[in-house]
Amino acid sequence: MIPNNCKRLAEVDFPIAEVSKHAAREKSIRHGHPSTLHLWWARRPLASCRAVLLELLLPDPCDPLCPPEFKQKAHELLARPLAAWKTPGETDEELRASLLSFVGAFANWDLAADPVFLEVGRGLVKAAHPEETPLVVDPFAGGGSIPLEALRLGCEAFASDLNPVACLILKVILEDIPRHGPGLGEQLRHTGAIIKDQAERELADLYPPDSDGSKPIAYLWARTVRCEAPNCGAEIPLMRSFWLCKKPNRRRALKPKTVALNGNRSAIEFDIFEPGTEAEVHAGTVSRARATCMCCGSVLQPERVRAQLSAQRGGADTVFDEHGHRISGAKLLAVVTLQPGVQGRNYRLAKKGDYDAVLAAQERVKTILIDWERGGKQEPCPIPNEATPVGGGSGAGRAFSIQKYGMLKWSDLFTARQKVALVALVRFTREAACKLDLDDAQLEPLVLALSRAVNAGCSLARWHTSGEKHEGVMSRQALPIVWDFSEGCPLSDATGGYHGAIDWVSTVACSLPPLGPGQVQSEDAAAHPLPDDTSCVWFTDPPYYDAVPYADLSDFFLVWIKRVLPEHQLLRDQFEPTNPLSPKTREAVQDETKLDEGQAKNRAWFEMTMAKAFAEGRRVLREDGVGAVVFAHKTTEGWEALLSGLIRGGWTITGSWPIATEMGSRLRARDSAALATSVHLICRPRPEDAPVGDWGDVLRELPSRVGDWMERLQGEGIRGADLVFACIGPALEIFSRYRKVETAEGREVPLAEYLEKVWEAVGRSALAQVLGTAEAKARNGAAGAVEEDARLTALFLWTLQSTNGAAPSTEGTEDAGGEEGDDEDTPTIAKAKGFSLVFDVVRRFAQPLGIDLPKWEGRIIEIDKGVVRLLPVAERAKQLFGEDGAAKAAELLNRDPARDLQLSLFADMKPKAQELPAARRKRKGVFRAGQDEHPTDYKPTTLDHVHAAMILQASGQTTALRSLLAQEQARGPDFLRLANALSALYPTGSEEKRLLDAMLLAVPR
Repeated sequence: MIPNNCKRLAEVDFPIAEVSKHAAREKSIRHGHPSTLHLWWARRPLASCRAVLLELLLPDPCDPLCPPEFKQKAHELLARPLAAWKTPGETDEELRASLLSFVGAFANWDLAADPVFLEVGRGLVKAAHPEETPLVVDPFAGGGSIPLEALRLGCEAFASDLNPVACLILKVILEDIPRHGPGLGEQLRHTGAIIKDQAERELADLYPPDSDGSKPIAYLWARTVRCEAPNCGAEIPLMRSFWLCKKPNRRRALKPKTVALNGNRSAIEFDIFEPGTEAEVHAGTVSRARATCMCCGSVLQPERVRAQLSAQRGGADTVFDEHGHRISGAKLLAVVTLQPGVQGRNYRLAKKGDYDAVLAAQERVKTILIDWERGGKQEPCPIPNEATPVGGGSGAGRAFSIQKYGMLKWSDLFTARQKVALVALVRFTREAACKLDLDDAQLEPLVLALSRAVNAGCSLARWHTSGEKHEGVMSRQALPIVWDFSEGCPLSDATGGYHGAIDWVSTVACSLPPLGPGQVQSEDAAAHPLPDDTSCVWFTDPPYYDAVPYADLSDFFLVWIKRVLPEHQLLRDQFEPTNPLSPKTREAVQDETKLDEGQAKNRAWFEMTMAKAFAEGRRVLREDGVGAVVFAHKTTEGWEALLSGLIRGGWTITGSWPIATEMGSRLRARDSAALATSVHLICRPRPEDAPVGDWGDVLRELPSRVGDWMERLQGEGIRGADLVFACIGPALEIFSRYRKVETAEGREVPLAEYLEKVWEAVGRSALAQVLGTAEAKARNGAAGAVEEDARLTALFLWTLQSTNGAAPSTEGTEDAGGEEGDDEDTPTIAKAKGFSLVFDVVRRFAQPLGIDLPKWEGRIIEIDKGVVRLLPVAERAKQLFGEDGAAKAAELLNRDPARDLQLSLFADMKPKAQELPAARRKRKGVFRAGQDEHPTDYKPTTLDHVHAAMILQASGQTTALRSLLAQEQARGPDFLRLANALSALYPTGSEEKRLLDAMLLAVPR
């Protein structure tokens, strides 16, 4: 075995750039990838898990305690001709480089099942642990990325989770598939074909083909409400977009037209047309839950939209009169069909036969419920009648808006036809299990395929206009309302059909290489079942406060899964046996709407629970073992609490590696500094006899550690907020190696106080990089020092830099998919132009660097709802030049080029109350003209001069700009130094960078 104090490879080096490239790419890999077995939220990429695990398991060849037997075997394994990694030389340093090269290459998904790579990877692990196979433990296993990669490397894996859906996924991927191999996939295809054949016979009349043989693949619906304006009462189809297809060579859209009805009433009907331009397509009728009547133009307010949809239990079903004619409810906008022998999708308007099929489905639902009641309700209702999660407020409830629209039961999320189809698939699955005598290992993958069909067959699904395909429910970690939705056809072979669900699952089963089985249990991470000193590696990706409400989200699937597997051991709530849904009392998620033994599950409860889980990890880990914890939290409070739990749990941090695991194009990355990396903290059990640290020594070591680490990470392409959080780990190595840290007076220093110093060190290092010697002047209070607003702007832009190269957007995000999620929950400030950061991050930088944020509010920043927005330069024109603007200032400069800018351009620098948003003027503590909280003497700063020059550039005042630049050059170097620094910080393609670069070209040489 590896000696207890021999460093692991993960504690000394890591191929960050190579692994990040493969981890980020993996998000776009689909068929055969284990992530497609079943949806799980915030799943870790296999590439990063495999790479980190391998380095945790291998010793550092350069460590004097590294076993010589390992080095010899590693040489033999890596010294292969034509290898895709660096061949080792004679020295230990060259062997380390070869190992790192192999780790980076093996992170490639295309090589994950390659026999040579598997042989070398497993051989290295065996050489490092010759006496017994190492055990890897993950107590928050979720979708199973970490334990799956442990099995790939030849380890034993113990995976546990409290969530029943997660446990079922883990059971299939870690036990069923490894035990039965590709044969399980073939069995699944055989059984799935039988079920699909039965479904086609029973459900064919609900999805009738057209007279020309075209078969439906999707029905596009809109929920509807009634206009409440006097003398109107028209039906309003709630549509976010009128587009049907937005492919460049194939554009289709709906064209609304007003038709007259009896009694001076009007209605909206549609035609399908091929638009030539975007302008030809009508704007949507609903935005942020406000509906606009297309007949009279009146706006129905959100509370009335919710009230009307609540009366319809969500409005996903059509309402018919006694003659079978549609009178209200969901309106069928178009049907998407495929015609045999004809390429491409066809779009047609609804016909009477389409509504007849819907009416028939509603009658069949009534029959299902009557039969269940006649049977004495001995079994759960075939159609899920369990309650949906309560939304609104704080905590995990923010992820759900469906109850506000009357969807109080899970059945309300499905149309009548979807209910009939899913009930039939449940019944056919159970019948197949009996007739074919399927064991659990054969039935469980079949249930996951059914669960995929549930994700596709719901009234919260969407039609993807660019890809021309049906898109499932869980596009993000929430269940919001979807105004116009897509109803897929389960009988179709197109996306959303049952055949596709079977194919996705069976392909995963057939694609995995031969693996030894793992062990899966439903357990609470804060009370782990393993005995002391059991595992070699404790590696986990823990939950983060209320970031993902796993239990509430997974109930969407569980209510259907349990109707196939009602007695399955992994699907029970061991703490509340009568609970038909996922366990929520002990779930390690912050959610103030729930209680644990009378205590609200607030922040304090969550932090206490995570500390218990970390302590349990320390307990089950052997003294010579190593741990790793993945952190991707974007707030400093989250980091402080979880790090505090680690340290209190008896861990010391010995390494920290940021790996890019997210794509910059994802929704959360578009309007803020959402992290593109996940930081992997490498940990060791802290010795019981660890010494007491001296506060002075710790502070002296901190700046050089942070500076060296920032330089190293920037060389690997890590930028911005990712770099900030990645530096916390190395800084904590200094602090966590001690039992405690004390000042010279004997006072114990808390972690929070140390982290303030860490943020200061990171901020100063960042400013020194971007502002150079000017920052050193600022630190020493010298003349010509960089002013506060320049430091704040530079730090803001530096933090916004993107690791994956995607510039942060200056625009807010679209209301993705038409959901209401940004209606009430997302700060409205994120919708405005400008760059945004979480207030907490800005505050952490500002305070230790002497930046007074309130002083600059309304001048260069705007703060609202926990978000800080950097004002675009264009918004400062009136502030800098007054009411007459840049043209008047240019006139003065053109008339007298020697005019002192201090007198002509910046006469009134006080932010005026009317320049602040109305909501901000009312809020307590906001600066208003006449208040005494801040000085009224606002001397223009270098940043003001730079912004003034940019505005003159934008307005085409070239003569005035040259005069200004000449004065600035005569004044000193500060103007050009700051302008060049900001040019390097503004994102490529942004308007600010364009103006700065153009302005700098005008500087006289």
